Formats: sequence, C-alpha cells, structure tokens
Amino acid sequence: MKARLAMVAAHAAAALLGSASAEAMRCGSRIISRGDHASKMLKFCGEPTSIHTRLAQRTYVGRHGRVFFPGFVEDVLVEVWTYNLGPYKLMREIRVENGLVAEIRHLGYGFQD
Repeated sequence: MKARLAMVAAHAAAALLGSASAEAMRCGSRIISRGDHASKMLKFCGEPTSIHTRLAQRTYVGRHGRVFFPGFVEDVLVEVWTYNLGPYKLMREIRVENGLVAEIRHLGYGFQD
C-alpha cells in the first residue's frame, strides 16, 4: 500500500513539474520576468525554437486593471514562444501579449536538434 501511494505521489509531482508556471526565467546572467518587453527576451535569450501567433479578443480593462468598461473589447496579439534548451534543461514556453511577457511556463526536458 505504501509503495503504491509513493508511486502515485511521484507521478503527481512529475505532472506538476511538467507544466509548472514560473514568474521568471534565466537567460545567462539575466532574468526575464512578467511585464518585460519581448525585445529584452530576444536580446538576452536569442531567437526561440518556435513562435505561434494568434489574435484574440478580450473584454477591455482599463489601465492597471482597475477600470472595467462593459461592452468594449480589445484585440490582443498573442504569441507563444518556445525555447528548447537541450536534453539536460527544461524547455520554456513564454506567452507574449501585445509585446509584453504575460506568462512563463516550464515544460518537460528539451531534446537534441
């Protein structure tokens, strides 16, 4: 019973680590975090392995998220940048909205190109 419980806990931990969300990522000696401009990420991290782009619409929220305007929508350019850092490091997936880093996720281990 204990062995089965330990195995279930190990699988759960692996699943959580496989798509863990992070507040920042390191590129060399530099830190990229939410709110940074995509140009900073390009400068310090280089070109990503892939970029997927889409246009989304969402309800307009005023500056700093404090004011809500019902009925108004805004177009948001959403890009998902993926960095494959090789087989010994976790891959990174960064969601960029209108040129700013919105979310950083750690994926599974990378692969050899």
